[in-house]
Amino acid sequence: MESKRPQSKRWQRILVKLSGEAFAGEKGVGLDPKAIDYLARELISAYRLGIQLAVVVGGGNIVRGSLFAQTGIEHATADYMGMLATVINALALQAAIESHGVDTRVQSAITMQAVAEPFIRRRAIRHLEKGRIVILAAGTGNPFFTTDTAASLRAVELNADALLKATNVDGVYDRDPHQYPDAVRFEHLSFEEALQRQLRIMDLTAFTLCMERQMEVVVFNIWQAGNLRRVVQGEPIGTLIRAS
Repeated sequence: MESKRPQSKRWQRILVKLSGEAFAGEKGVGLDPKAIDYLARELISAYRLGIQLAVVVGGGNIVRGSLFAQTGIEHATADYMGMLATVINALALQAAIESHGVDTRVQSAITMQAVAEPFIRRRAIRHLEKGRIVILAAGTGNPFFTTDTAASLRAVELNADALLKATNVDGVYDRDPHQYPDAVRFEHLSFEEALQRQLRIMDLTAFTLCMERQMEVVVFNIWQAGNLRRVVQGEPIGTLIRAS
C-alpha cells in the first residue's frame, strides 16, 4: 500500500458524504460497478494530495428507511434496514478502492464483526493518521437520524476540517435548478443566510451541528470528473458554507 503522497491541499482531514443513489449510477437503484469504481477513483485522486480521508455512505439505492416506513413497517425497523444497506455500499466501495492499491478500513455503527470494525473514534483517527481511507457505515447506529446527520456527527468526532457533500448538482441554488432554468447558484453562504433562505442543504439536525462547530461545508457535483480533487486544492467548486 502506498505511503508517500504529494502535499498540495486546502485541508488536512476531510469527510466526504456520498449518497446511496451515487452507488446506483444511472440505474437509480441497486449497485452499478462502473459508478462505484468511478467514485473510488475520485476519492483516491483527492487522497493522493496528502489528505486524511473519511467517507460516510448512504443506503438509499437499496433501502430508504423513510419510504419503507410508509408501507406499514415500524419506522425504527425501516431505519435499521436502511443502515444495513449502507454497510453493503461501504463494502462495495472498500473493494473498489483497494483494487487500486489503497488501504481502507470499514467501520460500522452497528456491530458486525465478520465484515467491519465497530466505530471507535480513537481507532478511526489512528487509521486516518496511518494513511488509510476510513469508510463509515450504518449511520449513527440509531433510527430517526439521516446519513447527513451521521456525516456531520462523524466529521465533528474525527476533528475533520471540512465536510464535503457530494451530489449530482454543482452547488446550492436559490431554488431547484432542475425545475427552474433561471435558478441562481451560490458560491458562498453563511450558515445564518442558508437558514434564513430556508435552503435545504442538509436536514436541520445535521446543518445545526455543523453551524455550532463552525465546520466548513462544501456542496459540489461529484459527477464532474476531478471536482473532488479541485475542491480539496481550494478551487472555487460548488458552494462553500461557513460561519459568517
